[in-house]
Amino acid sequence: MGVRFWILIGLTGLVLILLIASGDTGTTLGFETNTFATAAVAGLWALLIGSAVLNRGTSIAQAVKQLSIWLIIILALMAAYVFRYDAQDFASRFTGGLIPGSPISTVGDDGRETVTLVRSRNGHFEAVAGVNDASVRFLVDTGATNIVLSYADAREAGIDVDALLFNLPVQTANGRAFSATTRLERLYLGGIERSNVLATVAEQGRMNVSLLGQAFFETLSSYEKRGDRLTLRD
Repeated sequence: MGVRFWILIGLTGLVLILLIASGDTGTTLGFETNTFATAAVAGLWALLIGSAVLNRGTSIAQAVKQLSIWLIIILALMAAYVFRYDAQDFASRFTGGLIPGSPISTVGDDGRETVTLVRSRNGHFEAVAGVNDASVRFLVDTGATNIVLSYADAREAGIDVDALLFNLPVQTANGRAFSATTRLERLYLGGIERSNVLATVAEQGRMNVSLLGQAFFETLSSYEKRGDRLTLRD
């Protein structure tokens, strides 16, 4: 196989990755995803035909063989685009089963996001969620009223903890403490996202894990615990 062949293979793989990574955003590299996919397939065909024209020493049998290989590759590209959501769901389920707290995101027939959490080995439900631009591991506590960030997690999320006023008395596992109110620009768990979310921040050293309480669950259409799975519906 020549260098041009491997260049085309690399470009095909890159297109596949971009299409799958685009998810349901509707755009890829700033272009509408369908337009990008059509242009990518047309471009690959153009490169293939151009490569065949430039390589004039290729026999008819070799040309047919190469065209057959590329036909399979391009059909695989089209299949990957069509079934990209299934691939994303599989990857999400695979990760969720291996890494405690990883959200398993799916889209229902009504177009709403559904996130499933698998119970961790410690017996609790955990959730790895995004807070602003940071990744935070929460302990899911449907009996808690608020979303409570530990001091360290709040600072990691870009909150100016030094400017907070810790004047709200709370009862923690370590005894009586004080917390401060704040607003989270973004809070997202899998495909479920909320903005301008009211939360509290615990005093430094009082909590070693953040809590995801009813302030988040009340924004959902429903949530259900069944066995070792907690299902959240947007």
